[in-house]
Amino acid sequence: MTDQRDYRDTVFLPKTDFPMKAGLAAKEPAILDRWKTIGLYDRLRRERAGRERFILHDGPPYANGDIHMGHAMNKVLKDIVVRSQTLLGKDAPYVPGWDCHGLPIEWKVEEAYRAKKLDKDQVPVDQFRAECRAYAEKWVAVQRAQFERLGVMGDWADPYLTMNHAAEAAIVGELLKFAESGQLYRGAKPVMWSPVEKTALAEAEVEYEDVVSTQIDVAFEIVEAPNAPELVGAHAVIWTTTPWTIPVNQALAYGPTVEYLLVRFDDMAEGPHTLLVAKDLLDSFGTRIGHPVVLKIGDSVGTVTPLASISGDQLAGAVVRHPMHELGGFFARPRPMLPGDFVTTDQGTGLVHMAPDHGEDDFLLCKQHGIDPVFAVDGAGMYRADWAWLGGQGSVINKKFVAADGPICSDLRAAGALLAASDDFKHSYPHSWRSKAKVIQRATPQWFIPMDGGRGASTSLSTNGGGEDASDASTSLSTNGVGAASQSSFALSEVEGHGSNAPTLRELALDAISRTKWVPGRAENRIRAMVEGRPDWVISRQRAWGVPIALYVHRQTGAYLNDPAVNARIVAAFERAGADAWFTADHQALLGSEHDLADYEPQRDILDVWFDSGSSHAFTIEARYGEGVRANLYVEGSDQHRGWFQSSLLESCGTRGRAPYDEVLTHGFALDDKGRKMSKSLGNVVDPLKVIGESGADILRMWVASTDYFEDVKIGKEVLATASDAYRKLRNTFRYLLGALDGFDETERVAAAEMPELERYILHRLAMLDGELRAAAEGYDFNRYMRLLTDFAAEELSAFFFDVRKDALYCDAPADPKRRAYRTVLDTLFHALVRWAAPVLCFTAEEVWQARYPSEDGSVHLLEWPELPTVEADTGLAEKWHEVLALRAQVTEAIEPLRREKTVRSSLEAEVHVPALPLTAEALAEAFIVARVDVGELAVARTAFDKCERCWRHLPDVDDGLCARCTTVVA
Repeated sequence: MTDQRDYRDTVFLPKTDFPMKAGLAAKEPAILDRWKTIGLYDRLRRERAGRERFILHDGPPYANGDIHMGHAMNKVLKDIVVRSQTLLGKDAPYVPGWDCHGLPIEWKVEEAYRAKKLDKDQVPVDQFRAECRAYAEKWVAVQRAQFERLGVMGDWADPYLTMNHAAEAAIVGELLKFAESGQLYRGAKPVMWSPVEKTALAEAEVEYEDVVSTQIDVAFEIVEAPNAPELVGAHAVIWTTTPWTIPVNQALAYGPTVEYLLVRFDDMAEGPHTLLVAKDLLDSFGTRIGHPVVLKIGDSVGTVTPLASISGDQLAGAVVRHPMHELGGFFARPRPMLPGDFVTTDQGTGLVHMAPDHGEDDFLLCKQHGIDPVFAVDGAGMYRADWAWLGGQGSVINKKFVAADGPICSDLRAAGALLAASDDFKHSYPHSWRSKAKVIQRATPQWFIPMDGGRGASTSLSTNGGGEDASDASTSLSTNGVGAASQSSFALSEVEGHGSNAPTLRELALDAISRTKWVPGRAENRIRAMVEGRPDWVISRQRAWGVPIALYVHRQTGAYLNDPAVNARIVAAFERAGADAWFTADHQALLGSEHDLADYEPQRDILDVWFDSGSSHAFTIEARYGEGVRANLYVEGSDQHRGWFQSSLLESCGTRGRAPYDEVLTHGFALDDKGRKMSKSLGNVVDPLKVIGESGADILRMWVASTDYFEDVKIGKEVLATASDAYRKLRNTFRYLLGALDGFDETERVAAAEMPELERYILHRLAMLDGELRAAAEGYDFNRYMRLLTDFAAEELSAFFFDVRKDALYCDAPADPKRRAYRTVLDTLFHALVRWAAPVLCFTAEEVWQARYPSEDGSVHLLEWPELPTVEADTGLAEKWHEVLALRAQVTEAIEPLRREKTVRSSLEAEVHVPALPLTAEALAEAFIVARVDVGELAVARTAFDKCERCWRHLPDVDDGLCARCTTVVA
């Protein structure tokens, strides 16, 4: 017996140095450095100049702290969009940006002051602003490096910063467009106010949390009731969860259609006994005051005697007096009872106390009846020092101050007006999303952009009422917004004028929403509802770090100056020195010889940072690409429907009559693996920088693209492990392709028409995949995109095509037509798959490309969408191979029991019978990777054929250890 020969050196095994172990954390920084060296981003701009442009406008994060998972998810998704559009052949620039003004940065600088026991208000404004700028510059540099490490490609050398001089000049220029068109007014009405941060807040800066508040029932003595005289001497009862507003009460509201009962609580030990309460709320009221209600009807026994039924309209003209009326002055004034359509019987007493300083309904109803705010609560939440009741005390958000045993309730109790008080009312309450402290509604003089109409209504603001000297603080503030000089026409590209018949800002915005594509589609309903119901846009903030509201207000009329020449000088000053110019300006020089500074007061408030970022389309898109150019796409989290999406929409509609974007993509939030919001207190924060340091950015990118990011998404160890596993399988596909294509050149290429059916079928499937991937990329559906790509690689290539053709690759002669056809298709697959993977796995795709095509300055990211070989449409071919694949699955399942029983060790040792032969028996045996296929009822048995020692196939033509094919090749 002769020794068995070793044929390993005659087999053509894949050959590559491309490692299976990725080592991404170590490799990716070097790839980043290479991209910088070859100037990849700038080179793309040069090479794509003149192509169709695709602009994704970056929503600016705050330059404040290290990036978190939400940042990472957002920036990676944007980068995938930009890279995919680049792959589609477009010129897709990406200019990253930062929001550099506002409270988040100012708050951090103030924290540093507080740590040093310094008072920020004692620091010169120019010094404080310089420190804020330095703080923002520091974090821009830190975040820039972190975003770049994610693989985000963009113009990092020239990002947009809202604190750059050109940006600040553009922002104030946009503000002055609103002013010149009459879309700006100054008024006093309740806005969300943070006593901790001492500034007004935008809706997007407020979040709601469940709290437990103090609820009180307070009695107001009725002193006049022309339509129901029997009420005089009785007490109207109100219920509130904001006891601190009672010292600012100016009226009561009733429901005109509500039915009230005048009742006497016979067993009440102290306090007023005869009370007016809504009939439907009498029982719950009795429970709160500790006197369950049992009405005495006739001679029946009860606890409460009904005296009269009063309809709401009978309360017209009624007057009550404040429980603290003995303090005199403001508190001695009569309090009218006013009809309010907002009064319901859902809870409380059916009567609502009105404090026009601290509620929108209160303000509007009181305004209709000539009752103005009194500004009793200052910016820190304290009552004015001259306020007759609790002057100088607070803060009104201090839980002890408003508690049932606090000074407000104690004084009301002493006055005999407090019927009930308890610290147990659970409800949702607004908080500042930065400081996490409670906010209040507070009427203050603010600047507004009206949603309905070009000018705000005139309002006289006064601060009288606190004490005998309160009138000294009185200020008459005209809020008609514009003087005669500002009644100019409002010309827009899509709106002829801004008169009484011109569309309002709300109408323009709603129309623009309809003209915008929202992804996903349901996002349109969300932003539409928000714009339909939003109040006027309060754009002023009482802070120091930001773009000032660069207006001059006439000291006598209250009208702001509307002079285009003055406005032009203001913008020019900002262009030279930035927003700091306003705080150090020679204001007379800016006003020019036509106006006297003695007549005008320069405004000191700064702009809402949402106006800053909402104007970014002007100083980024239009400034770089031309006037009138707008972004193709905005991409941000779902919270931006009330934030950047909306502020950008309103700013652009107000100045251009249209949206600044064609499409808007909304993604969800990154949650922990249990679906909870990440927080340090829960210890569930997943740090993207740690993930990158341990596993590499491509794993994080794989996770982003693999999630249904239109909803909230989860991330944790198991989720990342799943992403890593999917990555590993795709990397293995690339490694196989690189090895199998070793030495491939053009002389080996075979025309598609001359290929075997299997190769032509795979090219057909590749063409189908091409269309699906293109549609997914164009629809920004990268979850589907990556699922299609990974499923194709794993199921149709690795588990089928590569498996079937490994025999031809390893054992056929290099010049064999089938092997050449296979390698030709592998080359096509390589060029397609590496390009398709590049937008998501940007580092790995580059590594794969350089492994096959090493170069000094080449990059996979310079390539475009692959051009696939033309395959003649053949529906019969596809149907035939679908049948083959179905049979193959049945055969594989039928072989498995024989494997378990060790009857066969591999499918190569099996021969099978199948009901039909869609291919020749020999071709089916090759597709099933079995020894032989015959027609018959599905059955599997061990073959009697001998095994070829080189290819390991069991074939009828094996002789002297080799099959005929291998004998020829070896020879």
